[in-house]
Amino acid sequence: MSGSAKVEDISSAIEESARLVGAAYSRDKVWPILTAFEEVLAEAMVAFTVQTGERYAGRLDYGFSVPLGIGDPYARALSNGFVAETDHPVSSLLSDIQGRCSISNYMIDCEAAGGLTKLYAHFPHDVQRVSTLADIPSMPRAVAENAGLFARYGLDNVVMMGASYKSKTMSLYFQFDAESRPEPKAIGSMLREIGMPEPSERMLEYACKSLRANITLGWDSSRILRVALAPPPTRGLDPSAVPAPMPPHYARFAATSPRAYDGERVNLFAVKWMHDGEFLEICSYYQVSAMQRKLFIVDREERV
Repeated sequence: MSGSAKVEDISSAIEESARLVGAAYSRDKVWPILTAFEEVLAEAMVAFTVQTGERYAGRLDYGFSVPLGIGDPYARALSNGFVAETDHPVSSLLSDIQGRCSISNYMIDCEAAGGLTKLYAHFPHDVQRVSTLADIPSMPRAVAENAGLFARYGLDNVVMMGASYKSKTMSLYFQFDAESRPEPKAIGSMLREIGMPEPSERMLEYACKSLRANITLGWDSSRILRVALAPPPTRGLDPSAVPAPMPPHYARFAATSPRAYDGERVNLFAVKWMHDGEFLEICSYYQVSAMQRKLFIVDREERV
């Protein structure tokens, strides 16, 4: 399939997914981004995401993975006008990370009606410590200021970093293994220490199955802005597995959004805590890459 044909397929799938959830869609925003990266889309992981809560109503996000071979994705985004040039430290974060660790691949997040929002550097084979990242000049002081909290809850192995250019925030993704996953009580204690809403016991039981924790910080204060936890993406994931209400149209999205692979559907359901509430992120995979299969066991048939 040609690059332009793949762009058309993914753009159409984003538009259809937006209709499923009543979200806005702009071809004028989606098409240029997909076209700018069209040479990598055939092999990319592509996922569509919605989130509960009033602030996310009417919004569909999509994301895709990008290999190292394309060069610096921030430079490409900047040259195409997808991000605005700024002297804010967020603009230097990706290049500073590139100079300090061995990145495996990148990922890009976008709004279906609003354009590019976030770039990620993924370095699972060159795990970084919080103390090392805190020394990066463009890193928020909040990383160093929360190092003690991270250490208390076993958050030290960082395998991915995201830079959000619209909100001027960044995220650290901490990796767990089977032995180091935090217990429900520890997650609850951490959320209380941060000042997040009190979670239910069932939600803590769900969150402790996570392989990664996503912590969002900014440059304006030491306050942790968001904590997100999710079990890994998997095939045949039932929305009822999440111990929280899921709007019916989001459940339909999780079950029926377009996809370009055979077998059972791949989904991920994350729980996010912000200071004003608890939210769900519902993710449906349109396309699953070889890298994604390697890092997350999503194909039950391949394990037989």
